[in-house]
Formats: sequence, structure tokens, C-alpha cells
Amino acid sequence: MFKGSNVALVTPFKNAKLDDASYIKLIHFHIKNGTNGLVPAGTTGESPTLSHEEHERVIELCVRESDGKLPVIAGTGSNSTEEAISLTSHAERIGANGALIVTPYYNKPTQEGLYQHYKAINDKCGIPIIIYNIPGRSVIDMSVDTMARLFELKNIVGVKDATGDLNRVNETLKKLGKDFIQLTGNDDNALEFNLRGGVGSISVTANIAPKYCSEFQKFSILTDEKSKLEAEKIDKILQPVHHSMFIESNPSPVKYAAKLLGLCDDEVRLPMVKVTEATKKIVEEALKSAKLI
Repeated sequence: MFKGSNVALVTPFKNAKLDDASYIKLIHFHIKNGTNGLVPAGTTGESPTLSHEEHERVIELCVRESDGKLPVIAGTGSNSTEEAISLTSHAERIGANGALIVTPYYNKPTQEGLYQHYKAINDKCGIPIIIYNIPGRSVIDMSVDTMARLFELKNIVGVKDATGDLNRVNETLKKLGKDFIQLTGNDDNALEFNLRGGVGSISVTANIAPKYCSEFQKFSILTDEKSKLEAEKIDKILQPVHHSMFIESNPSPVKYAAKLLGLCDDEVRLPMVKVTEATKKIVEEALKSAKLI
């Protein structure tokens, strides 16, 4: 279920409020254009600046509008274990297919603290859980040994790996086996990630290039030479786009790109700000090079 190109959905805003109409349009854009899964209320969805009510509404709208056509992996993480349990329980109640739970940020738990955090959520909820390991933002890095302990629990099914360490894919595969789902959180390393044992991505670029991203994922997990060459071809087209999405803090660049495609406005919430004029030019050139505009 949680394979291929899963889009880390942006959360559209208009005049500082949720822009429900644009958000619904975005969801149907992905349903029509080959995306394999929807991930609302994550980092790209600006979850840190959503109120509890907004956070829940973003997930509710995604579940309602996808209507079973695509799996929904709801972003329900927090550095408060009780808050993460509350958000995950809500996602389960309204019918999300899974939960993406980021490692607790700022308070820097030990590996045992990480284990107990996820175990508490696992014990209170009945929804499949994907660990979101992103030390660049959360400061702490969950070890493969800790993941192996967590994989023994009933609801822990995989990881979104945003460490950028490709050797981690091999190490995780060796220790946890093929049943543990590995999704990359780094669009630029997706080709090599899948070659080493990954089965997909949770992608920023997929917001604006869903067809490319889903086709890339389809070919990148196949082993025949023709599929490998096709994956390499798409990857080469997308690399400038991947790069342009991160020259300023995500999701400001991808929201500007989405604006160029008429999907939503580029409004972000403080402390995020809109991209500079220089970045706009780079994003525009990247989209043109991939024939997205």
C-alpha cells in the first residue's frame, strides 16, 4: 500500500486561512495524475504552524476527497507524546490508512526515549505507523537498532528516511528485511535509494510533477535493463527540479512552483517567507527544463 510516489502535500493558504478550494483541487490533481499516495500535514504541509483544528481538518479533507482512491498517510507527529497520540487517534478515527510520525524534535530524546515514544503511540492506536527520521530538522537520528526494536510492535511498518545516508538503506534491509517499508524523503537520491532496497518516496517534487514522479517510481523498482534506463532518463529530467525545491527552506519554493502551475497561491506562514526573486528565476528555469511550464 505505501509504495511508489507518495506526495508530501502542501497546505494552501489564502489571506492567512486554509484555502479549502485549492487544497481539494490539489488532491484531485493527484488522483488524476498517477500519484500513489497522499501525505497531508507533514513538513511540506507546514504542520508546525497549523492549529490543532486546522491540522485535523487538513487530514479530514484529504481522506474525504481521496475517497479510497489513494491511501492517505497522515502526518501526526509531535515532540509531545500525548499530542502525537491524540493526532494519530484522530487520523485513525476518520479513516486514514497510515500515520507518518516524525522523531520528536527539540527535546532530544535518547534512543530509549524514541523507542518509548513510538511504543506509547503504537499501544494506544491501531493504525500503521511510518517512522519519519529526519535528523536535519529534528536533531536526533533514530538508529537502525531502535527501528528493529520498534518493528517488533504491531503497528510499526516502515520509515521515511531523510538522513541522506544511502548506506542506511542497505543496513536497514539487512537487519529488518524486505517487509520493513523504506521510503526516501530525499527526491534527489530516490534512484539509488530504490536500487539499494527502497520501495518509494514521500516526495516534495511530486506536488508539481506527479506523472513524472509516479512513472519514475514505477520504473525504478523494476530490474530489467529497459526499465532501469527509463528511470535514469526521468531522474535526469527531474534533478534540476529537485534541486530548485530546496534552495530555500521547504515548502516556499514548491509553493511558488505550484502557483506557476495554477494549483494554489504561494502564501506561507511565518516564520516561513516567500522565495526571493533570484530563487523564483531558478524555479522557473527548472520547471521549463522539465517542460512542466
